[in-house]
Amino acid sequence: MSLRTAFIRLGIAVAGGALAVGAAASPALAGDDWGDHDSSHPRYYKGRISAPGGLNLRDKPTRSSSVIGFAEYGEVVSIFCKTPGQSVQGNPLWYLLADGTWAWGAARYIDNIGASPRWC
Repeated sequence: MSLRTAFIRLGIAVAGGALAVGAAASPALAGDDWGDHDSSHPRYYKGRISAPGGLNLRDKPTRSSSVIGFAEYGEVVSIFCKTPGQSVQGNPLWYLLADGTWAWGAARYIDNIGASPRWC
């Protein structure tokens, strides 16, 4: 495993831990809607997969990285944050998805539902 991969995985683990702590410390947020994005509380954003054949989810924000999951066309996914990566049809943004496995999806094929995700 490369050093960069190790750091990405460490960052994902830390982010996941922070979300778990935040959720345990503030149970009142569980029923909160997505309309208000108070940056002091960790939240997921939502997006809908727009790739006609579905979207490969990857371990890094590049098309050449390993496929570690798949999202069906029309599926609603939870987005943790966005980061620049390899450009896909002119769009350099990638979303870190938190549906089961932390994986990267090209933002070109994920339509935001509501506000645009925060930066990683």
